[in-house]
Amino acid sequence: MSQILSIARPDSVRSVRLDTDRGTFAAFTAAPPAPRGTALLVPGFNGSKEDFLPLLPGLAEAGYRVVAIDQRGQYETGPASEAPSYAPGDLASDVIALAGVLGGPVHLVGHSYGGLVSRLAVLNSASPVDTWASLTLLNFGPAAVSEPTRERLRLLLDALRTTPVPDLWPFLRPEDGGISEEVLSFLSDRWARNAPEALRLAAEQMISEPDRSEALRASGIPLSVVFGTPEETWPEREAAAMARELGARYTEIMGGGHSPNVYEPEAVIEALTSFWNA
Repeated sequence: MSQILSIARPDSVRSVRLDTDRGTFAAFTAAPPAPRGTALLVPGFNGSKEDFLPLLPGLAEAGYRVVAIDQRGQYETGPASEAPSYAPGDLASDVIALAGVLGGPVHLVGHSYGGLVSRLAVLNSASPVDTWASLTLLNFGPAAVSEPTRERLRLLLDALRTTPVPDLWPFLRPEDGGISEEVLSFLSDRWARNAPEALRLAAEQMISEPDRSEALRASGIPLSVVFGTPEETWPEREAAAMARELGARYTEIMGGGHSPNVYEPEAVIEALTSFWNA
């Protein structure tokens, strides 16, 4: 589960809704007067655009128009369109459609499960080099999640068969006493708004995801892996090995944990902008 310390929105960040031929998506955006490029940020399992609030002002100050979204089935996006499908391939098609609206090529950043969706978006693009300026996988590994994480996801899948999503919150509520009541209220509301089918399909995919590194390397776009440690969802050694196989730039962010975008945002901003600028 993604982690958040604050939901305060800086004055430079605007809340928008993006219309595509696949539906309408809730987003945050920030931009300088004359952007040198555009970046699309995709959140992970039970995540949302708020996960990227610590990054948006700094990335805009570095010269980039940045857009962070709620995926289909998440928080303020909801179903996005009539008769929604939450399969990973359909979520990837959403990301491709968003890139088309933003105007390519776009720097793509996927956090955790958002990395899985973003990788599929690159692989499923008709012309990756025309659509994507680069792809950064943020705390995402080459294939299925670690065995302890798979076990937790199996427990969640069992619970989803019989229990409404909002009723599961007491079992998922963070134990950290340092989290404010405002953030806890937001996290509870965000969790309750998850589409059950989106949670189910995401959990199943993270349990079974194959290694697609060979195909990703063949896409021809610049690749980067940014990985906060310590991390339990994917082992760090697997992420580092994936980066080597991809020929990707690899940046480890110590102390960032699973959400370096929250705990070490300046290091993530530096990793992203130095990669994009190159």
